[in-house]
Amino acid sequence: MSTNDAVRFDSHGVEPIPPGARDSTPWQQFWIWTGANIAPINWVLGALGVTLGLSLLETITVVAVGNLVGCAVFGLFNLMGHRTGVGQMVLGRGAFGRRGAIVPGVVQGLLTMGWVGVNTWVVLDLVLAILARMGVHGGTGLKYLVAAIIMAVQLFLALYGFYAIRTFEKYTVPITVLLMAIMTVLAVTQADPSWTATATMHGSKFTAVTQLLTAIGIGWGISWLPYSADYSRFVRVRSSGKAVFWSTALGMYVPTVWLAALGAYLSSAGGGDDPSSLVTNTFGVMAVPVLLLIMHGPVATNILNLYSCSLAALSVGIRIARWKLTLIAGVAASAVLVVFVQADSFAHAFDNWMVSILVWISPWAAIVLVDFFVVRRGRVDVSSLYRDDASPDGPVSRKALVSLGLGLVAAWSWEYGLVPATQGPIARALDNTDFSWLSGGLVAGGLYYLLTRGARSRVPADLPVASR
Repeated sequence: MSTNDAVRFDSHGVEPIPPGARDSTPWQQFWIWTGANIAPINWVLGALGVTLGLSLLETITVVAVGNLVGCAVFGLFNLMGHRTGVGQMVLGRGAFGRRGAIVPGVVQGLLTMGWVGVNTWVVLDLVLAILARMGVHGGTGLKYLVAAIIMAVQLFLALYGFYAIRTFEKYTVPITVLLMAIMTVLAVTQADPSWTATATMHGSKFTAVTQLLTAIGIGWGISWLPYSADYSRFVRVRSSGKAVFWSTALGMYVPTVWLAALGAYLSSAGGGDDPSSLVTNTFGVMAVPVLLLIMHGPVATNILNLYSCSLAALSVGIRIARWKLTLIAGVAASAVLVVFVQADSFAHAFDNWMVSILVWISPWAAIVLVDFFVVRRGRVDVSSLYRDDASPDGPVSRKALVSLGLGLVAAWSWEYGLVPATQGPIARALDNTDFSWLSGGLVAGGLYYLLTRGARSRVPADLPVASR
């Protein structure tokens, strides 16, 4: 096993990763993000377009075109980590200030912890359905056992940190991709899809397109932005920015569009929108070989959630070793999962709520993007990110927080979530359209740009790009 493949304990926290410890390659980044997105949730989201009343071709087109934008922005965020060797929540201090960045750091920490429970719960029924095909029955007890196995594996990998995550994804994802390719071939040859709309459309076609764009189009790549630099900060310094951009953007784009298209294909053939029915109804006993693939999905996703959760906690000033924070997050997520297993109705409601409150990401991301690439022109004094002068406005940047607050209002106003409280007035007035990602990003990013125009002149012209 080469040095790059070695599984060693990751002792790094939120400090800049030294050049000697940055031995990841762009290709390894591709596998990390591919693994995180080969998951049943993307089948379900792909099926959403058909459920909303769009045809199969319309659904695939919206997903493919929308992800060009979302994944391109994701690639830009990965450039931040590669240029600086710093994680995403710490990079946000440049805009929000060292203390002002506590607000998004807390939100990110809580959401990642919640996603661990949600992602594990989502696949349990599917695993039990496949086991039933094999003659293995066990009811709730078996569900707890499967959940415990998945949780133990993902917690172990996250405790070891980035190097274990990288190695796990590098060696398991290619096998997963192969199995998914076989499933795709079986779907194409066995399913009989309808290329015209099969569901009754509630509202206009334009409304359905906007809702699909938010769920699995542009919105999907945006939902991963708070994680991105946490992993690209380990990429070799000598790797080109172009290689980092394309490896991460394609690592997000390929599996997302592929699986969403597969989900839409199966749904249009009458498979419904439930993940277990989408698989078992189409593949029958042939779904048995993909049991490990299904269990791989939440592990590959949740090791990123657990790892980024610990980094978010460290970024807000909690002084505990990263592995201890990861363990705490894993225990909390396990408790959430137990509640989900006992009350599926609550789990569904919580899942809907989690999806709805992702609306905070687009205004936060727009501010960070404008600050890094426009205000600072990519020239960042990394050492300042750990001091009170991280932002020109001091420990707390009111400009950034005001921009974030108004961006959140704008995003909520044009959001049409599944939870009534997240159905904004503009969205309802305009036939339940959802442009939350666009309205939040434009208002927050545009306002921050206007408020910080004078700061651009204060960036030293001779400061190296992302200087340490």
